[in-house]
Amino acid sequence: MRFLNPFLNLANRPSLARRLAEVFADDGVTEAEAAAALELGFAEDAKVKADIRAEGARAIEHLRATGTRGIVLAGRPYHVDPEVNHGIPELITGLGTAVLTEASVLGLPEGGELDRPLRVRDQWAYHSRTYAAADVVARHPELQLVQLTSFGCGLDAIASDQVAEILRAHDDVYTALKIDEASGLGAARIRLRSLAAATRERAARARCQAAADDERPVKGTSRVPFTRAMRREHTILAAQMSPVHFRLLEPALRRSGYRVEVLEKVSARDVDTGLTFVNNDACYPAVMVVGQLVEALASGRYDPDGTSVLITQTGGMCRATNYAGLLRKGLRDAGYAQVPVLALSTNGIEKNPGFSWTPSLVHHLIQAVVLGDLLHGCLLRVRPYEAEPGAATRLYERWDVILREYLERGRSAAFGRRAGYRRLIRALVSEFDALPLRPEPRRPRVGVVGEILVKLHPDANNHLVDVIEEQGCEAVVPGLTDFLLNGMYSTEWNYANLGTDKYSRWIKKTLRRVLEAYRRPVRRALARTGGRFSVPGDLATMARRASTIASLGNQAGEGWLLTAEILDLLHDGVPNVVCAQPFACLPNHITGKGMFGEIRRRYPEANITVVEYDPGASEVNQLNRITLLIAAALTAPAPAAEASGAPLVLSGSSEPS
Repeated sequence: MRFLNPFLNLANRPSLARRLAEVFADDGVTEAEAAAALELGFAEDAKVKADIRAEGARAIEHLRATGTRGIVLAGRPYHVDPEVNHGIPELITGLGTAVLTEASVLGLPEGGELDRPLRVRDQWAYHSRTYAAADVVARHPELQLVQLTSFGCGLDAIASDQVAEILRAHDDVYTALKIDEASGLGAARIRLRSLAAATRERAARARCQAAADDERPVKGTSRVPFTRAMRREHTILAAQMSPVHFRLLEPALRRSGYRVEVLEKVSARDVDTGLTFVNNDACYPAVMVVGQLVEALASGRYDPDGTSVLITQTGGMCRATNYAGLLRKGLRDAGYAQVPVLALSTNGIEKNPGFSWTPSLVHHLIQAVVLGDLLHGCLLRVRPYEAEPGAATRLYERWDVILREYLERGRSAAFGRRAGYRRLIRALVSEFDALPLRPEPRRPRVGVVGEILVKLHPDANNHLVDVIEEQGCEAVVPGLTDFLLNGMYSTEWNYANLGTDKYSRWIKKTLRRVLEAYRRPVRRALARTGGRFSVPGDLATMARRASTIASLGNQAGEGWLLTAEILDLLHDGVPNVVCAQPFACLPNHITGKGMFGEIRRRYPEANITVVEYDPGASEVNQLNRITLLIAAALTAPAPAAEASGAPLVLSGSSEPS
């Protein structure tokens, strides 16, 4: 039986017709037939939506005529399933209230226009519809809105906060019902009765003021821009993500005139602050980032009127694109609404007059990331074997100083001679290669993959690398460069399958080549070490391998890159892999844990586990899972190539190498 699960772009009809013809080629469907069917399908779709809006208008007229109230029951498409919503629509009608859908009220003439941009990045279709419906409800006194959200859904966490803000800006009531597998309706019944009571109280008051104030902006939509004057005068705080890399990114930004200060450590107090000001269903990295920045301002060490905060946006479908919105809300709720949020993305999602992507800045940032990957990888390779305790860390600290000086000033006094990018790379590898090591067989290697912050941030993963080394193994952590590159390697797939534009394809293909050129000196230097240091995998090859297990259309979170990194570790002779994930990172659970079964089938030697991290996770349980994986690694037969450090291809693979 064939299972068809193609990725289709409904917004590009010519591309959609071509893709449908490709998908159903075995059935003889032509592109012309697909195009004709699509015309009929979209016409019927428009008719159905018009019918739904007409029924919505008719229902509103009935409510007004009878003095009945209605609830717009908002949620995701699967919430219409009685097995999922546990009969909540029937419960509402049993309380004497009508039930309407978001789609049924969007065409009302009195709906008004929702002020955009919102505080959040309006990136998801169903949530965008809910925002518009909330604005309609806020302008109709006979309507209330109840939002169905899913337990642990970070996307719903972002959307529910925004819906609540839209309603409260119009002095309206917001009600959310969290749905999970439990079918008890007692709590839902109490919440709905409370809503009905609150509505009756409000009905006793005239709503004329709220109606007259329809043009009032939604609280929190205004953004404080980062100006040219702020570039000169403000301290710019950046939350930690990867200590090795961010210590190098800081001087690279300073070199271009930005007074950046990276906050080194995340404390338990920072996490508590994050839990206070971030919806707790949002993912753990959001809690850490927002908590660290808000707590820094609350500490009194920085003047809020002379401080900006910096955060990156991925620009994709992942909720990380909305961290800027979460941060703005957290700052506002903590009393720091005047603090500008400098949200950086290569997609140019937000514009700030005080920041620009100059060629010089981009050049030094790329150098910082590539050098950070190299320094981190060399440190992890030699530290477990150092002949003199602490020697590897001291060598790392020496090179941290050299690279920071070079990135900020273009020269390094600590290096002691003329410094250039390629020369520094060769010298760094040479010094780590020359570090005296104990004459012992190579230890079992344990790879660490997962969500980018949890993977690279010791305070987020409870110092996972230290645990691995303390238990007699060598940690292998894929770098940051591939994370930045993977979107560019998805371009060809997007063009072929989703019909993205040729110009974007060409630009990203060119950028990919430019970025790879920065890694070429690193590959050469590592290749000269005779196998002691592994040469980073080629991302094009990694993408081809991953595509045999997970489609390259999986681009939310780390997407297909997560599967690719696991496979690359296996091909490099690292059969033991810890997948470090935030509890609520659903996309990464699919391309991470969801791929384990097929990976184990192809690689019987694969020893893989997932470890979840969030503020409430048990550190004991995390440690137990890691210890079990390491115990299996220590008792497994040592591969023949381990002692020499030569690459090892595990048995059972049916993939292209």
